[in-house]
Amino acid sequence: MNDISLLPYRISALHTLGQKILLLTEAEKEELALRAGGQNNWFTPTSINHALNAIGQSLSREALEQFAAGKNLSPAKPKTIGLVMAGNIPMVGFHDLLSVLIAGHKALVKLSSQDTALMLFLINTIKEIEPAFGERIELTERLQGMDAIIATGSDNSARYFKHYFAKNPHIIRQNRTSVAVIKGDESPESIKALGNDLFLYYGLGCRNVSKVYVPEGYDFIPFIEALSSYESVLEHHKYRNNYDYNKSIYLVNREPHLDSGFFMLRESEELVSPISVIFHESYANPAELDLKLAANQDKIQCTVSEHGWYEGSIAFGEAQQPALWDYADGVDTLEFLEGL
Repeated sequence: MNDISLLPYRISALHTLGQKILLLTEAEKEELALRAGGQNNWFTPTSINHALNAIGQSLSREALEQFAAGKNLSPAKPKTIGLVMAGNIPMVGFHDLLSVLIAGHKALVKLSSQDTALMLFLINTIKEIEPAFGERIELTERLQGMDAIIATGSDNSARYFKHYFAKNPHIIRQNRTSVAVIKGDESPESIKALGNDLFLYYGLGCRNVSKVYVPEGYDFIPFIEALSSYESVLEHHKYRNNYDYNKSIYLVNREPHLDSGFFMLRESEELVSPISVIFHESYANPAELDLKLAANQDKIQCTVSEHGWYEGSIAFGEAQQPALWDYADGVDTLEFLEGL
């Protein structure tokens, strides 16, 4: 058995996990998707496959070493870190577990009831690869006796977490969303790439784009046409129900909107749009755009633009493939764990 108190052994085991994920057979993926979909109807085989590939690819040895670089991740006495996981998209809680393990601590995990099958698959696979990790991961329904807490939830649950865990060092995350910046001269191929950021996971993730900022007078017809290949989202009954419901509300209330046939565009200053709706807001000049984004900085997870031209943004189509160091809410989880 390797000595997992040593960082290179932990990195090696986590890299092996990535390789095992990437080598899953179609039959194994189907069986996983069946179990996960039974718990959460939003978890389709396509969504699960994308999440598995993203995790597998992120666990390259090079990426793990870069993730850990410059940090002191050899605690004299491992701390117990409570993890409250979300379940809005497949395995969204894995990054927190990864951070705790690579930092050399113990994870006390409260899984989301919406995502137990996939997370248990990852945890059990880690334990098979490196049995010593079995003593570093404990599942629980009630968090107590931990040294620190990392919790993810809605704005309402975040308020509860902040009160309940006030005495513990903590990272408490709440609702965020992502936005796109449009210049107006994007190619149809670029807008099609943006479709991944809009429609992957049916728009349920905090890295999904729910709003686009467009120049005044922007013509949405080419935008809608470039996204036509994503119409298959309507095949999901829950997505279709949301589309039908929001469409009927807009029609009954005579609210101005554009209907593509599978998603709607509606002007709004709000950031978080309902499922099947993309909010849009116009800007007169770059300075006004900067002000609008700066005003919402604490609610935006990431910003996307064509080829990442807008400062601090990433390229269209890449929102759901974050690097290990693309921390949720911009809070460096490893730095937090290192400082305990």
